[in-house]
Amino acid sequence: MAETQNKQADNASSRGNPEADRQVKLERFRDELGVDPYGSRVDGLISLADALAGYDEAADEAAKADPESDTRPTVRVAGRIVLHRDIGSLVFATLRDSTGDLQVAVNKRAVDKPMMKLAKLVDLGDIVVVEGKLAKTKTGEITVWAEGEAGFVMGCKSLAPPPEKWSGLKDPELRYRKRYVDLYANPAVMQTTLQRSRILKATRDFFTDRGFLEVETPMMQPIAGGAAARPFVTHMNALDIELYLRIAPELYLKRLLVGGLPKVFEINRNFRNEGVDRSHNPEFTMLELYEAFGDLYSVMDHTEQLIQHLAQTLFGSLQLPFGELTIDYGDFRRAKYLDLFEEHNGFAASDRQKVLAKARELNLEDAEKKDPDLLLNEVWEETVERHLVQPTFVIDYPASLCPLTRRKPDEPDIAERFELFIANMELANAYTELNDPAVQRANFEQQLAGEDEEEDTFRAMDSDFLEALKVGMPPAGGLGIGIDRLVMLLTDSPSIRDVILFPLMRPKDG
Repeated sequence: MAETQNKQADNASSRGNPEADRQVKLERFRDELGVDPYGSRVDGLISLADALAGYDEAADEAAKADPESDTRPTVRVAGRIVLHRDIGSLVFATLRDSTGDLQVAVNKRAVDKPMMKLAKLVDLGDIVVVEGKLAKTKTGEITVWAEGEAGFVMGCKSLAPPPEKWSGLKDPELRYRKRYVDLYANPAVMQTTLQRSRILKATRDFFTDRGFLEVETPMMQPIAGGAAARPFVTHMNALDIELYLRIAPELYLKRLLVGGLPKVFEINRNFRNEGVDRSHNPEFTMLELYEAFGDLYSVMDHTEQLIQHLAQTLFGSLQLPFGELTIDYGDFRRAKYLDLFEEHNGFAASDRQKVLAKARELNLEDAEKKDPDLLLNEVWEETVERHLVQPTFVIDYPASLCPLTRRKPDEPDIAERFELFIANMELANAYTELNDPAVQRANFEQQLAGEDEEEDTFRAMDSDFLEALKVGMPPAGGLGIGIDRLVMLLTDSPSIRDVILFPLMRPKDG
């Protein structure tokens, strides 16, 4: 029986069908060894990193000198096999889990024959559980030496061959589609995933420690409000109404200020039916917060302190790499919008003819027909943003570009808004919030007329929000931070798809 199955396995491999070979081995586990290839509950597991840290060199040396007084720690670990070496009476394997790699070894003198046979039959990609003492090999590698009835047991048989050893899973699109392989095949991807989780936890702790309350607001909304963007539309059968996946939680969070919650924040998903590129995904994570009796500058301080806290606490430095750049999070510049325009163009933004000439030089579409302020902003984006490498708060935007923003009391043509740019990307957007219902209504009406920089996007009049403002909302600072881009920067990830576990992908044909 065993000889026949061995021949079947060899034949499957020779036909270039490794999955069939694995299927044959799975049946051998059941029929020859009485092993369930899909495992069962195991208690008492520790991570590979914790096992590695638990190695006791003194106890190891003492046990090698006097085997009768063996006090080496016994550990129970599980992981996926990424290396496997059968050298006869010994089998070595390297296991991998979310914390790293660790070598295990099976010696035929320490386990029974079925267990030794199992250790020889397993494939790369299989998940196994190993229990034994920690000791160093002759080459100095810390190893779990399997022993006892639970020394080496199956956790799960993998029927799909892993990526090639040397080429690995390198194609970006394939990596994003098969993240379940990418995570174990590329340890850097696992580390980015863990770092994202730590960034989110530290961000939550940062704001809750400062008295902010984390809340949850609707994902499905009857009005797509809070930003000018194209929404995703769905239909609720029970009420026979159209609903929109939220493009921003802003108007609901402000309602909470009206209700008496002074400091609120939410970290959750937003959805915008727009483009996909290196820094945009239609489904993305945002931090949005509102602070009663704060303003543009109070939330600016929160933003700077948060990023510095994350860089120093989680990554150990205020100077971190991003591609070929080194970002200095210890120095946040604050610069006015119009000053930056003049700095990088060599003339004042008030010179309309030079702005128009620059627009033509940049081949901006319909430059002569556009509103002068909208044209100015297009030129600004083309000529200024690429210079904003180090952390820069851009302040004092022209009010015409920000119809939903409060004006500076002494400069009504200037909006109390900032955008934070790092490595040429917009990372955060903030305002001193409007709380005058009459002005808010007028600005909604202006937005509905399409007289702002987002001419082709969805707009709606939220009458209930205006009613809420009539009840009275305290003056406030409001802030939005793109979490995905923040993780990109801190983890040195070149694309937003590298920091989203399952980014949106075009369906494969068929």
